[in-house]
This record gives sequence, structure tokens and C-alpha cells, in this order.
Amino acid sequence: MNGKKILTVQDLSCVGQCSLTVALPVLSHYGVEAAILPTAVLSNHTMFKSWSYLDLTDEIPNIYAKWRENGIKFSAFLLGYLGKQSIMNLCERAFDEFAEEGAPIIIDPAFGDNGKLYGGFDGAYVAAMLNLLKRADIILPNLTEATFLLGEEYRTAYDRAYVEGIAKKLYAATGATVVITGVEQDGLIGELIYDGKKNEYVLKEKVPKFSHGTGDIFAAAFTAQYINGKSLADSCSVAGKLVADCLKATADWHNYGVQFEDVLYSQIK
Repeated sequence: MNGKKILTVQDLSCVGQCSLTVALPVLSHYGVEAAILPTAVLSNHTMFKSWSYLDLTDEIPNIYAKWRENGIKFSAFLLGYLGKQSIMNLCERAFDEFAEEGAPIIIDPAFGDNGKLYGGFDGAYVAAMLNLLKRADIILPNLTEATFLLGEEYRTAYDRAYVEGIAKKLYAATGATVVITGVEQDGLIGELIYDGKKNEYVLKEKVPKFSHGTGDIFAAAFTAQYINGKSLADSCSVAGKLVADCLKATADWHNYGVQFEDVLYSQIK
């Protein structure tokens, strides 16, 4: 372990490979201690036909009070699916009260994909997320989220000028280094990094599969690598390869989640 302690803020699904169920083992696998702030507990993730939902928003101030009493601080923050604007306000309190000096804030907006918002989200949530992203050092939107944040047209077919323009505008709007995920170019897929000075692509072979939770795997692996001192590009490369390997290791297309355990185990055998 490198002594780094990340606070990751996401929901916890008791069944299904996503959010905290993914973030905890992936962060730990790469040698980073993962502390959690669960925003809600679900019986299972929402790709199942039904689910229960326990909102933990009201408990978070009580958690903060005990952290304050115990002098707890964090080396970095990773935010995933939040679900409510009130959680964003509580996240900002965590940044102000529990951050070690220089602790980076990494945020995956997690509110949409394939040109559409996830269920339960609207323009007000997107606007609040844009405001929260101004506190971030690095943001990890997919192209859908990037365009919604800017009020720009979402395209399924695009060239480099289009996606680079989106990244530049998002940097100007937030001040955060932008890593747009799921960018496709010349039959490859990966990330576009824009740090306010230059564009950098990290592309790889596209795996012809889709599964729930792969964005959570990417965000956790990326964050662990970055906190461990890797460059933005190298962090994307490791995280992207992990996602691709997990998709390849999952026999059937489904939304339960990928079999990331097999891939992580193979790395330590």
C-alpha cells in the first residue's frame, strides 16, 4: 500500500457489478486504500426489472461529524453516480473539510449515455453537475455527458475537430482537465485528454460488447493509477485495457456486469 486514501462517493448496489461494488476492489487491487461514502443502498442495480432504494442523504452529516471528531482526511476524491443535487452540496463540504493538502478531485458525471440522460435526471441536475465540476481537477465524462453539460449537439458520427472542440469548451467551462471517454476514431475506441494546452488520444481496439458498470471500472482504475503517480495517458491506458479485458472475459452480453474478478485475479497469479 502507498499510504494514499481515496474517498469515493457513489451508491451501493447489493447485487450487480457497478458503483461501489466495483470501485472498492479495483482501487484496492491497485494498492490504494478505498474509503467510501455511500449515497444510497439498492437491493440490486437498476438494470434489473425492480429494485429497492434506501436514500442515505440524511445520514451523511452524521458521518461527517464523526470524521471531524476523529480527524479523518483523504488523499484524493473519486465521485461517481450521485443521483441528487443535494449530494453534490455534501460533496463540496467533504472537499472543504476532509481533504489533505493538494488532494485531487476526480469526477465521473455519470448521468447519461448514447445521447440520452439516465432516468430521473433533467436539465437542472446537469446544470448543478456543471457547477460541481468546477471544483474538480480531472473530469471523466463520456461524449453524451460532455455535450449535455455544454448544451451542444450530440453526434453519433464525428471527426476529431468536433470532439476536440467539445473538450476545449468543457475545459473553459470548468477549469478541469478533461478526459472524454468512449471516443471512437478510425475503428478504435478510447479517451481524448485535454489539459488546456494539448489534445492527446489513448485509443485501442474496440471490443464489440456492452455491459453495465464498465464506466465505474474505468474510473476506479484510472484514479488508482493516477494517484500512484502515472501520467494521464498511462492511467487511461491501464484503465482502458482493464475494461477491454473484462468485456472479453464476460461470456455473454448482459447488464449484470462484467466478470472483473477473473481479470484482476489473473494479474496476481
